[in-house]
Amino acid sequence: MSAPVLTITDSARDKILEVRAAESSDEELALFVEVSGQQDGAYTYTMDLRPTSDAKPDDVVQHHDDLPVVIRADSVEKLTGATLDFTGAGMVMQNPNKPAPPSVEPPWSDAADTELTSEVAREIVAVLEEQINPAIAAHGGRADLVAVEPPVAYLVLSGGCQGCGLASVTLSQGIEVAIVEAVPEIERIVDVTDHASGVNPYFESAKK
Repeated sequence: MSAPVLTITDSARDKILEVRAAESSDEELALFVEVSGQQDGAYTYTMDLRPTSDAKPDDVVQHHDDLPVVIRADSVEKLTGATLDFTGAGMVMQNPNKPAPPSVEPPWSDAADTELTSEVAREIVAVLEEQINPAIAAHGGRADLVAVEPPVAYLVLSGGCQGCGLASVTLSQGIEVAIVEAVPEIERIVDVTDHASGVNPYFESAKK
């Protein structure tokens, strides 16, 4: 016998049966489980008691002793290997499956130079390699050009600059000034770094 899509613990089953007993025609009701969306990197769920006859042909129907459980067809893959438990905090779905992170559209348009083959891109890269990166390397940082759409250049900061609380100061007072002065076509720098994932930002307190 194949393993169930969704495991129901004894405590969860007992609680569901207790709720079902308060309903009329309790023997005809099944627990319907469906993934309803996602929030904070995890799935959200809809669970309710309805007649088993409401199940559609593609839904998966499991039987946990005298409790039928109906898993909606479009939620089967997302719930495979999950466990429904009942604790002091209520019903808890322990699901090893996570929704795919939402795709993030880049802030530049399709017309931007992302191959960095234009003369403007080469001039910016030269400023970064000759002036900026040697200076911030002492702080464990690095700046790289990822796209150009004059009058805007898009940079990613890495190393010690990623996640650093002073990254915006470094960008506006150092990198942006140097690039704008050297490349007349550029008027503004946009930082597209994922600073939230920086794990070891550089910081050194002033020596007294």
